Amino acid sequence: MAGPEQPIVPTANARRRRRIPLVWIVPAITLLIALWLAWDTYSKRGPTITVSFDAASGLQAGQSQLKFKDVTMGTVKSIAVSPDFSKVLVTIETTSEARALLTDKTIFWVVKPELFAGSISGLDTILSGSYIGMLPSTEKGKPQKDFVGSEDPPILSSSTPGTIFTLETRKIGAISLGSPIFYRGLDVGKVLGWDLGNMARSVSIRAFVRAPFDKYVHEDSLFWNASGMSFKLGADGFNIQMESVKALLLGGIAFETRPATKAPAASANHSFVLYANQAAAQAAGFGRLLNMMSNFSGSVAGLSVGADVTLHGLKIGEVTDVGLVYDPKEDRIVAPVHYRIESDRIAGVAARPGLPLGAGAAEMIRRGFRATLQSPSLITGQKVIAIEMVPDAPPAEMSFVDGTFVVPSAESGGFDSITRSANELLSKINRIDFGAIGTNLVAITAGLSSTINGPELKKSLAALEATMTDVQDVARKLDAGATPALARLPQISSDLQETLAKANRLAGSVNSAYGNDSRFSRELDRLMPQLNETARAFRALADLLSRHPEALIQGRTSTGKE
Repeated sequence: MAGPEQPIVPTANARRRRRIPLVWIVPAITLLIALWLAWDTYSKRGPTITVSFDAASGLQAGQSQLKFKDVTMGTVKSIAVSPDFSKVLVTIETTSEARALLTDKTIFWVVKPELFAGSISGLDTILSGSYIGMLPSTEKGKPQKDFVGSEDPPILSSSTPGTIFTLETRKIGAISLGSPIFYRGLDVGKVLGWDLGNMARSVSIRAFVRAPFDKYVHEDSLFWNASGMSFKLGADGFNIQMESVKALLLGGIAFETRPATKAPAASANHSFVLYANQAAAQAAGFGRLLNMMSNFSGSVAGLSVGADVTLHGLKIGEVTDVGLVYDPKEDRIVAPVHYRIESDRIAGVAARPGLPLGAGAAEMIRRGFRATLQSPSLITGQKVIAIEMVPDAPPAEMSFVDGTFVVPSAESGGFDSITRSANELLSKINRIDFGAIGTNLVAITAGLSSTINGPELKKSLAALEATMTDVQDVARKLDAGATPALARLPQISSDLQETLAKANRLAGSVNSAYGNDSRFSRELDRLMPQLNETARAFRALADLLSRHPEALIQGRTSTGKE
């Protein structure tokens, strides 16, 4: 019989396993951390961009950062000079957050301490150093990696609500980037810049008015240049006007909207005219405008673009152009002056309801109104166009040519008439032949010289001298002959007196001896008057000869006196 079976005992096969050395655990973990860091760095890394500037302006590679709203968006990797040496190329490694902001409308600039647009910016860079600022646009743009940096910071941040308008002007004057915009004295906006596309005719200024003030800009609002100060001398004295000290320093623009306006609010990019000053803006706000022109045949010196057009001394418009053209009908050169009249200034005449444009002006021309040139001041010499009534003006009608009303002109009065009369007088004086007059004077002077210095005059003078010598000789002879006689005249007169005295005594003796009634007495009475007459005659003769000794030769002359 068989015995019991033995249980089968399984046998185990021993296998030898390989163990990883502990020394490799640390490098593996390090590798994993490195890979994770690399992936993390790569995932947070944005595109590498290049921004060109005119100068590095304190930027340093590896330190200077790119920031947006004080959040770091990248770091400057390198700074190099462009191949043409005109720019500085700044390479920036950006973060992943900056990827969506890097479009063709993003603005880059170097932030540093500076005074711009009336405010000081970048003071924080005094300690931290300069960095690059960026301002993305709210508008959608195309991704871009190469940019051109701005030398000035942007005027506004993209988040500022408001509206941008366009202002057309001939010249910007003192207006600059960042110049303030005023409404009723409040700073409500800024000048963002200007477009260069249409500068041949005007300058288009981009003006930003922030909310809620932009709703006060209507389609009939008036904008004017508020830079600097204006001076005005009027009846109330000397006035100085300025919008603000900020506008005086930085330039500025102001606008105004009529309280009762019915015009709708202006939309974005609506175009307005920027007037030179407030007076020009207010003058342009009178509604309908008439474009007129007058031909002047005389001088228009002193008349310039912008000169006033007046009626009864009040401004109703301004001159827009002055030129020279040849008029084939008149065969002469005339000066056409174009000007603009604000018809609504002449209430009830030029802007009467129901009348076509220009009907009031045509009626005024038929009544004798003409365009004249006048000088309000002799000191400045500036001229204005005055629409005034001209007495006895020839009949004329206002015509319409190429959209412009042609107003007949007339000669002006006032200072211009005085000047014209003076010019006519000077013209007459200039027509005098002073050369011929001078020639005749020279000939007359030569004739007088030849006559005076001629031999005939010399002979006549010699003969006259000889005659005077003879007269003097005769006078000496008369004086020598009459002197003895004149010397004896007093003795003769004295003897006669003595004789008369003796005769009187004799008459007294005879009268006493013979009586008054005797013949001798009567004869003697007749003799005495005769003797008295004889004595008076001798006295008169002596007196005459003492005063006129030449009477002995020439006899007594009639002198009109005794």
